[in-house]
Amino acid sequence: MKKFLSIFLVLCMVLGFSLMAFGSSGKEAGETQVAEKAKGDSVWYFVYTVLGASIAISVAALGGGIGQGMATAKAAEGVARQPEASGKIQTLLILGLAFIESLTIYALVIALILIFVNPFAKFFVG
Repeated sequence: MKKFLSIFLVLCMVLGFSLMAFGSSGKEAGETQVAEKAKGDSVWYFVYTVLGASIAISVAALGGGIGQGMATAKAAEGVARQPEASGKIQTLLILGLAFIESLTIYALVIALILIFVNPFAKFFVG
């Protein structure tokens, strides 16, 4: 139950930060007011985007690390119990570790897209 609660709280935090990053004021204003508001809000938009991306990549890296550790431990146990099957176990382990690592890299790519491909990134990046 503790694990479920902690995972639920982390997901709520990630969702909350992403909603803050992509949320809007909800008011329609004139052209000049929109430009002035966009100038002031761009900093907070960027801050929330970076915060959400950093939390997302940290959770992905944590999950990937835990998964790789568990897979390696189980493979070591399997080789210790059946040394003659070590070739098959090693092949499956390397394949599984590649899949786990690819998921973490996908999270990194999404985090980088969130940071560098947004309407206000031009104020901070080149």
